[in-house]
Amino acid sequence: MTQRLDYNAASPNGMKALAGVYAHIGRSSLPKSLIELVYLRISQINGCVYCIDMHSRDLLTGGMEVEKLVLVQSWREAGSLFNEGERAALAWTETVTRVAQTGVPDEDFEAASAAFDSQELADLTSAIGLMNAYNRMAISFRAPPAAVQRASASNSAE
Repeated sequence: MTQRLDYNAASPNGMKALAGVYAHIGRSSLPKSLIELVYLRISQINGCVYCIDMHSRDLLTGGMEVEKLVLVQSWREAGSLFNEGERAALAWTETVTRVAQTGVPDEDFEAASAAFDSQELADLTSAIGLMNAYNRMAISFRAPPAAVQRASASNSAE
């Protein structure tokens, strides 16, 4: 994978603006592990290898068990492995990320509203929008994941 453009260098002010939203989400009342779980699921839906790599590593570093991590993509079939809040967040994540297909139906909103208060739901939706934006940057400009960078460095050192 060859990076097309270093978007951080090309638009530092734009990336700083996104980082401001990222910081807001980090200060929200949503658990960090839940946010990372949502970020991973969005990245899986969008096929963003850079973000899948990063958020998987963050979840593992944060203490998520590998057995749970590998089932994020199939969370609906994983039974009680994901708690009620995680299931609600993942369902909302999927419907909002796929907005062009889903239209985010009332029943999805009602289910998310039952699990999160208004501020939490607004912050969760901001996190979903933010990660979709980051995914589009990384995919469009072919940001290489850390694993690929390390492999490339190792191969060129040989």
